[in-house]
Amino acid sequence: MNNVKSLNKWANAHTYLSIDLVRIALGVFLFMKGVEFITNIQYLVDLISPIDRIGGGMFLIHYIAPAHMIGGIMIVFGLLTRWAIIAQLPILLGAVVVNFMGEMQSQNLILAILTLAICIFFMFYGSGKNSADYYFKMQQ
Repeated sequence: MNNVKSLNKWANAHTYLSIDLVRIALGVFLFMKGVEFITNIQYLVDLISPIDRIGGGMFLIHYIAPAHMIGGIMIVFGLLTRWAIIAQLPILLGAVVVNFMGEMQSQNLILAILTLAICIFFMFYGSGKNSADYYFKMQQ
């Protein structure tokens, strides 16, 4: 618990508006990907087809889109940011793995790796001062 508190203190002392804008852009991107997956379900089915042999394909379809949409909204507002990002990590790791198991699409691979790297950064950095987490913490 002291680790999280020390990370929060460091992040609050080193908060910049540009980093908050990156967090908001990440949340909007994830939300839009969730909307894209819901509106074009066949695209999502085609994406996860290489790992569908393992099983759980229907579970993945029902997990990926809502997790992106709800997690994206939470990341935009900075509400439970670390928890929202933890829910995104299996999806993003799967997106990287799918490119190696199926047909290699370099654009999707680069996008997945970049999004994963930004999520890992915010998992350690937190939501920053311009967030609902910080607001609720200051209300106590």
